[in-house]
Amino acid sequence: MKIADCWKDFRIIATGDGMKLEKWGNVTLLRPDPQVIWRSSLDLYSYKDLNAVYRRSEKGGGGWQIKKPFPAQWTIGYRDLTFSIKPMGFKHTGLFPEQAVNWDKMRSLIEGRKAENPDAKIKVLNLFAYTGGASVACAKSGAEVTHVDAAKGMVERAGENARLSGVNSGIRYIVDDCGKFVAREIRRGNKYDAIIMDPPSYGRGPGGETWKIENDVFDFVKSCSALLSDNPLFVLINSYTTGLQPTVIKNVLSLTLPSTAVVDAYEVGLPTEERGVILPCGCSGLATFK
Repeated sequence: MKIADCWKDFRIIATGDGMKLEKWGNVTLLRPDPQVIWRSSLDLYSYKDLNAVYRRSEKGGGGWQIKKPFPAQWTIGYRDLTFSIKPMGFKHTGLFPEQAVNWDKMRSLIEGRKAENPDAKIKVLNLFAYTGGASVACAKSGAEVTHVDAAKGMVERAGENARLSGVNSGIRYIVDDCGKFVAREIRRGNKYDAIIMDPPSYGRGPGGETWKIENDVFDFVKSCSALLSDNPLFVLINSYTTGLQPTVIKNVLSLTLPSTAVVDAYEVGLPTEERGVILPCGCSGLATFK
C-alpha cells in the first residue's frame, strides 16, 4: 500500500461505524466511507469541532447537516499546489487527498524526463478528470495536459484549481464523454506520452449508454493504448470500485499496453490519528516504460 502521508492541511482524526472524521484546513467534516466496517473508539458525532455531517437518506442520496458555520468554499494546500474545497450534495468535497501519492510519482516522472531533455514536450491525457488534481500536478511540472470530463461543473472547478496553483497555461479543458473523445483522437491520429484515468464504477451517458467498470474497462484501456506516443512515459489507472483488486488493474495494463511497459499495482491509503489504523482508498495501477 502507498500512503499519502505528506499532507499538512488535511488529516483524518478518527474512523468507525461507516464514517470518517476529517479536518480539511480549519473545517471538520464527518462523512460516510464504505470501507470503515470497524467500530469507533469515540463518539464521532459529538466531536467538539465538528462543522457538518453528511447523512444518507433512506430514499437514496443524502445531504449535509450543519453543526457549526463554515465557508461554502475554501482552499487547502499540498506542497506547491492549492485546491478549492466545497462540500457537494453527493458527500464529496471536490478532492481525493489519497491521490497525492500518485501526483508525486507522476511529477517525478515528468521532471525526470525534463531533466534529461529540457526541451521535451510531454503530452498528458487525463480522462474522467474530475476537478483536476492530477491535471494541475502534471501541468505544474511542465506537462501539456488535456483534461476531459463529461461534467461541465467539474471541469470549471479544475480550471479554478489550476489558477489557484499558479497554473495559467498548459491545460486544455474539454467537456465530453471520455469514450467518444478517445475514439475521435484515435481517428485524428493524436498521440500522448502519458494517460491518466479514473473511471467510475458505473455510469450512464446522455444517450442512455451504460458503463460498468468490470465489463468495459479492459476494452477502454486497450483503445487508449492506441493513443500512446512512440516514447511513452506512464499510464495510470485509479479505481474506487470495492472488490476490484490491484492485481486486476495490473493484469488489465499488462494485457493492453506495449511489451515495454513495467506495471505496478497497489492499494492507496490515508493515515489516521488512530493507532495502527490506515484508511484504504481504492487502488491504482501504474505502468512506466523501459
